[in-house]
Amino acid sequence: MSEGTRIPFITRKPTVAVIRLQGPIGMSTRGTSLSDASVAPMLERAFRRRKPVAVAIAVNSPGGSPVQSSLIAARIRRLGDELDMPVHIFVEDVAASGGYWLACAGDRIWADATSVLGSIGVISAGFGFTELIQRYGIERRVHTAGRSKSMLDPFQPQKPEDVARLNRLLEPMHETFKDYVRQRRGNRLAPDTDLFTGDIWTGNQAVELGLADGIGHLIPKMRELYGKDVAFLPYGQRVPLLRRFGLSADDFVEAAERRAAEMRFGIRG
Repeated sequence: MSEGTRIPFITRKPTVAVIRLQGPIGMSTRGTSLSDASVAPMLERAFRRRKPVAVAIAVNSPGGSPVQSSLIAARIRRLGDELDMPVHIFVEDVAASGGYWLACAGDRIWADATSVLGSIGVISAGFGFTELIQRYGIERRVHTAGRSKSMLDPFQPQKPEDVARLNRLLEPMHETFKDYVRQRRGNRLAPDTDLFTGDIWTGNQAVELGLADGIGHLIPKMRELYGKDVAFLPYGQRVPLLRRFGLSADDFVEAAERRAAEMRFGIRG
């Protein structure tokens, strides 16, 4: 349409960019695993294209890497602050641990009444096989340059100094997580409840404790806030070409990882 034939007084409907962050958080680039590198292009497009009135992010994650959680949350905040863009987080089944870290990047957190939120803590888990290999006469041989290189070797007895060293890593990570929640949620947090024990709560409980702002679902809440005529622009992670034609071996590994993480919070699918 030329300049001379442009129809005046035609205004575009307000739009809300819709992003889905689903799955465990980690460095892996497989499938739906969330990392800063994998979600950055999607976030950049969603915040910058067509000047949305707000960004709505659906979060469904049991957590994962503290570093990747921090990087993704920081990117969301940078974009929101730079573009003066309201960011609404909608928790689906679960936003726990790193998933709740992501949720705190929003200006407002909305949840279903039965969503699971919280788990504000840091965990390191593993197995010990010392007695098993001894039973079968297996000898473990480890040679290191540096006395801490074999820390928490699962085939050797656990050493108190290794546990103490691990705690020196976990505690600062936990403090960073707590500081971020306090920074983002501020005086909305219930002052008389310890929210940083790693415990989890339902959506209704999370609202009472200040971990969420209300009960609400994405489309009706956005229409309530920005008008019934608001348009929704969905954005998703790019799917590798080979994955579009069927499952890969990584899909089965990823499914097992996701199920193991979800089972920690009693989630079934």
